[in-house]
Amino acid sequence: MILALVLALQDTSRVAEAQSVVAPLIDSYGVSGAEGPVRSTVQHLLPTWVKAETDTAGNLWVRVGEGAAPVVIVAHMDEIGFRVDSILADGSMALRPRGGFFGSLFEAKPALIHGDRGDIPAIFLPRDTGLTRHAAPPVRATVGATTRAGAESLGVRVGQTVTMPKQYVRLAGTRATGRSFDDRMGCAALLLALRKLDRSKLRHPVVFVFSVREEIGLEGAAAVARQLGTTVRRVHAIDTFVSADSPLEPQNFAVARLGAGAVARALDNSSITPPAYVDSLAQLARARGIALQIGTTNGGNDGSTFTPYGVVDVAMGWPLRYSHSPAEVIDLKDLVSLADIVRAVAEDW
Repeated sequence: MILALVLALQDTSRVAEAQSVVAPLIDSYGVSGAEGPVRSTVQHLLPTWVKAETDTAGNLWVRVGEGAAPVVIVAHMDEIGFRVDSILADGSMALRPRGGFFGSLFEAKPALIHGDRGDIPAIFLPRDTGLTRHAAPPVRATVGATTRAGAESLGVRVGQTVTMPKQYVRLAGTRATGRSFDDRMGCAALLLALRKLDRSKLRHPVVFVFSVREEIGLEGAAAVARQLGTTVRRVHAIDTFVSADSPLEPQNFAVARLGAGAVARALDNSSITPPAYVDSLAQLARARGIALQIGTTNGGNDGSTFTPYGVVDVAMGWPLRYSHSPAEVIDLKDLVSLADIVRAVAEDW
């Protein structure tokens, strides 16, 4: 009875720590190509012993251990959003998506234009409901100005990124909602693993990478892969498992239950993990007492940029509901599990 109580209190403590890391990451903005605020938050949350470096692409590297043939563990800092493509004569803005998502989810919602002098309040314009369309029209935004000059006087410029205001919100139990859990959960897992990492156990060097521009083509990870090439022992991309664990989804594909632990992404649209590696990962999880699910899903991952160099990609993630929407839902227990398996592959595999 006393042991059960102690374990329950430890679990509560770990969930609280997980929330303390992921919440500020969610509240940071970083559309693909503009990850600076997220990178700053990551640097603030790193353990004090870490010496991080930023490469010319904008990726943040943390190198641990000595020797050749590193294991790379990568999570991406960017989120979906828009960039200002042009400022129209009526003062509204034509937008270009940064990443793949349903633009209709952003229509008629508040917006933020991330300007050089701070965020500029705006709205995403609602579509004309008098028109019937099979495809949603391009999303536009306005700051309320009625002329191009009026918008520019408020600081709006072509090339600036645009998002919806967001906030980390705790739900019942260990659930939480917000926008951009993809892939701030991955970043949080790396940070939590680094905090607990026993560097004396490392049998090979490990490179933790917080990558940029994943949502628009895995560009940051590709730069890392080009630099490290064939020297990499193995890569672990830590990213969302887009799960069908939802009342809205058919249950015949991509089911990984929220709250049941991290997920080995055995197969997705960009990579296939060899079965022997999936089995070895599952064995490691069992030995460590870590909850791990195994599944297949859609989407790509940063690790696939390493496979042309002969590197095996053993992708891992966590189950996410309502991916790339303003109302993503996660379970903090899965973040604890994900951090544990990230630490385990660094120390023991």
